[in-house]
Amino acid sequence: MALLFVAGDQGITESDIATLTGIDISAVRQNLEQLEIKLQNDTSSGIKLVRYNKIFKLVTKSEYADLLTRFFKSGLETKLSQAALEVLSIVAYKQPITRIEIDEIRGVQSSGSVNTLIARKLIQEDGKKDVPGHPNLYVVTDYFFDYFGIKELDELPKIEHFENPQGNIDLFDNVEMDQ
Repeated sequence: MALLFVAGDQGITESDIATLTGIDISAVRQNLEQLEIKLQNDTSSGIKLVRYNKIFKLVTKSEYADLLTRFFKSGLETKLSQAALEVLSIVAYKQPITRIEIDEIRGVQSSGSVNTLIARKLIQEDGKKDVPGHPNLYVVTDYFFDYFGIKELDELPKIEHFENPQGNIDLFDNVEMDQ
């Protein structure tokens, strides 16, 4: 189920599951069939397993459509976490930058926030850094500029305006972003 979850909208094939897990494809097929039945009969679960051609995906059950519509219309799903806002500001001011460099600046692991920002189309991969491992470089997207109503990065506030007396930078201190 974990592979199905992380595959998200893209989904995953039986053969990919078999290859990744080392389980025989017939056993994978049987497990998928059992999972489909289990989720279908579980009234406390809001998800179901579906097959589109050769791709398997976890999707929400149709009986939750009204609830999910209200959720998306409420705007609750659009708030970025403080961590995501920190990563976004680092990318905007330091681009192009790798995730490891972001982690070093923040002092914590940032892959979840990077993935969130990519999914929200606020940052994107823009090549590889010419160092061992060739990590991805990240930059802000055109959508970032559109969302914030700026034409170029020079329009961002000067970073010096965000330094506190200890010399630390508080770019998004007490700021909420609705996207």
